[in-house]
Amino acid sequence: MPNDPRSVTVCRRTLRLVLTMHGLIGMVDTAELLATELVGNAVRHTDGPAALRVSWAPDTLRIGAWDANPELPELPRELTAIGDLEDGRGLALVAACAKQWGWQPLFRGGRQGKYVWCELGGAA
Repeated sequence: MPNDPRSVTVCRRTLRLVLTMHGLIGMVDTAELLATELVGNAVRHTDGPAALRVSWAPDTLRIGAWDANPELPELPRELTAIGDLEDGRGLALVAACAKQWGWQPLFRGGRQGKYVWCELGGAA
């Protein structure tokens, strides 16, 4: 996806459609929230393209965002310590809502970047 804030909306709506079509409607709201945070960070913190990846294994939905910025994501602050701040909540929300989350550096074809992911568990 291009580095454009509208990409976040496109990813969120596409994710909703895919999950609904696969009978995972019970996960849609949380998955949309987490994908919005991950893709929003990818678009906000890099000048290059980004990508959303979604995979399903038995009882686990993995959502990830790739971007061309190799810098580590900022570790999430506790939501209670953030107060009324407008920024800095993204990964804290991911950490609070996901079963687990993490990141890994990526190197392909001489290009660097990172992949930040989270997992949701439970029945659809």
